[in-house]
Amino acid sequence: MNGSVFNVTMFLAIFPELWIFALATLVLILELALPKAQHRSLGWVTAIGLLLGIGVGLVVAVPSPQAQLVWGDLIRFDRLGFVFSLLFMFGASMTALFSSNLEKLGQRGDFYVLMLVSTLGMCLMASASDIIMLYLAIETTSIPLYILAGFYKDDEKSTEAGFKYLLFGAMTSAVMLFGFSYLYGLAGTTNLYELANQVLRNQLSPFLLYGVLGLILVGFAFKISAFPFHFWAPDVYTGAPTPIAGFLSTASKAAGFAVLVRVLWVGFPEVQPYWVYILSGVSIATMTLGNLLALAQRDMKRLLAYSSIAHAGYALIGFVAVSELGITSVIFYLVVYLLTNLAAFGTVAVFEKTSGSSEIASFAGLSRRSPWLAIMMLVAFLSLAGMPPFGGFVTKFAVFAAAVDRGLIGLAVVGVLNSIVGLYYYLTVLKVIYLYRSEEEHVAVPVPQASLLALAVLCIGVIAMGIFIAPGFNIALLGARALW
Repeated sequence: MNGSVFNVTMFLAIFPELWIFALATLVLILELALPKAQHRSLGWVTAIGLLLGIGVGLVVAVPSPQAQLVWGDLIRFDRLGFVFSLLFMFGASMTALFSSNLEKLGQRGDFYVLMLVSTLGMCLMASASDIIMLYLAIETTSIPLYILAGFYKDDEKSTEAGFKYLLFGAMTSAVMLFGFSYLYGLAGTTNLYELANQVLRNQLSPFLLYGVLGLILVGFAFKISAFPFHFWAPDVYTGAPTPIAGFLSTASKAAGFAVLVRVLWVGFPEVQPYWVYILSGVSIATMTLGNLLALAQRDMKRLLAYSSIAHAGYALIGFVAVSELGITSVIFYLVVYLLTNLAAFGTVAVFEKTSGSSEIASFAGLSRRSPWLAIMMLVAFLSLAGMPPFGGFVTKFAVFAAAVDRGLIGLAVVGVLNSIVGLYYYLTVLKVIYLYRSEEEHVAVPVPQASLLALAVLCIGVIAMGIFIAPGFNIALLGARALW
């Protein structure tokens, strides 16, 4: 371990994790202490606790520009991990607010604890500088999510979602661990920041590294639901509780990208052309497949699942640009995407509670049943489509600009063409909401206070990110510069 004694920096480096652990303990105690009628307040406790943790972290735990390796070089205390940790905590807080209004979720303290443990794992994923710590963090993230996806034990779709997610996740995790073991055998170290030096020193064959990298990419591609390991997403998103589907599509995906950035950019610079070509092809296949399959969907959650797959492809465009602008655009993309997609899934969760259906046709006349809910869906879908003045337009422009700046013009053109396809099915849904009539138009859709607050915060954030670009982009830039 660096140094023989504990110091303040070591604890500041894991401040988000310590805060989340303390909050999870508090939720467990409150569940035992409070009468069952008051258990719905656990969602508010979780959300407020996480937002308070973000505020305290911004005051006391902001890393210095000079990154440090702590806890035996297992954790890297830098601004990249810090930005992602705050993002995960914010996503979990909004998910807690959406969940508090659902009968089978809102009164279950174990639900919030599982979500907090998963969030803790995501924070460790973003900060891990050692492949052993990285694998433990991935499993800490994944195992609670397997349970949460199948949380509705009486619902066949939910149990099927949890079981499928477990099977596919365990398989890809095993393949990735196999790659990690080979990586250690070839390089003789588990530290990501020593990996590149050991590869150079040992003069390892590039073909060996290609094979190892291929095994590792299996796990990462599954985590971000990229082709060809995207197949789990539609079924899992459809069967999982809707707030958890939103959490999976945003925070979990962002955690996968955080790991992808740190492992590939830091650990495999010598084979950069290889993974750039591979991930460029994966990006094209992912966004094209996601958009084309979304066209045929009749269920809103399945449509958002394929949309989520497509957006993983868009984010990969910035990733393969291999530049400061590229990685900045990816971080900025993930921040805005989290706001946007959580708003979309949150709206679906509120509507689904009243209508009992997530079929696109059932959204007919929503603009008359709940004008504010329809406006929030409008903001979310136009941002996902990349329309100005919403945040989604700026993020897509940023990743396409990063690709053009690096000469990847063809990749940028494919991205633009896919955005046009995406615009079609987003506008189709909005047409159903605003132009179609329904026999249920006289039945209002109530929006609970917790969900209304979360949706308002998310939609304001989406609009603000599209108009006031500099603050969010500068935060992403600080995170990107921490890699070097």
